[in-house]
Amino acid sequence: MDLKDELYYSATDLLRRLIQTPSVSREEHEAAQIIGEALHKNGFEPHRAGNNVWVLAHEIDNDKPTILLNSHIDTVKPTESWTRNPFNPIEEENRLYGLGSNDAGASVVALLSAFVHLAKTPQPCNLIFLASAEEEVSGANGIGKALEQLPPIDFAIVGEPTGMHPAVCEKGLLVLDCATHGKAGHAAREEGINALYKATEVIEKLRKYEFPLVSEWLGKVKLTVTQIQAGTQHNIVPDRCSFVVDVRTTDRYSNTQIVKILQSDFPDVEITPRSLRLNSSSLSVQHPFVKRCLLAGRQPFGSPTLSDQALMPFPSVKIGPGQSSRSHTADEYIVTDEIREAIELYICLLDQLHVEKN
Repeated sequence: MDLKDELYYSATDLLRRLIQTPSVSREEHEAAQIIGEALHKNGFEPHRAGNNVWVLAHEIDNDKPTILLNSHIDTVKPTESWTRNPFNPIEEENRLYGLGSNDAGASVVALLSAFVHLAKTPQPCNLIFLASAEEEVSGANGIGKALEQLPPIDFAIVGEPTGMHPAVCEKGLLVLDCATHGKAGHAAREEGINALYKATEVIEKLRKYEFPLVSEWLGKVKLTVTQIQAGTQHNIVPDRCSFVVDVRTTDRYSNTQIVKILQSDFPDVEITPRSLRLNSSSLSVQHPFVKRCLLAGRQPFGSPTLSDQALMPFPSVKIGPGQSSRSHTADEYIVTDEIREAIELYICLLDQLHVEKN
């Protein structure tokens, strides 16, 4: 049997085991155990922090740069519209169905297979494989918990369904809790200052609001008002109106900059970010990995979806088997040939790859 065939069959067997093992965010314990067993079977001694599992190809050489191969083992909850058992890996017409098959089980097993193969030969970079938890909820016990214990990383591959094209830019996320303030009064009389009216005026301005800097890959920063709440009863003019703004940021602004600009442009609105940690990311097309992708006929693009890249303070790229459009959908699947292609392409792109130390 050809070595690549052996890697492929091992990867699909592992993916079936993962599908059979429920691993909703924050409940990945058993899936982490399965990954650890697979690594141990291949001769590695895995490390674990919570439900994050990682392993070094060899002892770290501090003179070499370090590359991280990462994807996540958690899934969203299955929707009620599934027509199949989401935890029963059924293969039909070259499609392997199951929750997490596309997002991101196929990336996990393909990256693990490539890591096992590459670790057998000397490489110019240290290699680390990490299967992380809580990606779908950007949880505190996810990849951040693992990165605290890893050596400095110089470059990362993030396995997510991209059709094996490199996402060199990814949007960040900023959720803003906002409020306008007025003065309470009786609705039957001409008194009070209606905070709800003030909010609707602000929301209309936000609907048309644009940040001047436009990203080459991601376009404009996108603001969407998604929730609003005001008033305690029908006959009282509300003195406070709260609303939520979902902001999808680009590489032209940090989340901190976005907040400061909005607070300056809307001084009468209370604007409080829930978190500043999920920033946009970007990678130059001149990076050695992207150049290899171009030589392999793969096209760089900007991704509107969030991943663990948002928590990586080092250069990274998102690339993996499957399609983003299948993620979080009923009857999720991965085409089995996509797994084979991913293993071969990961190896081709990473073997003897030279990157700079940060």
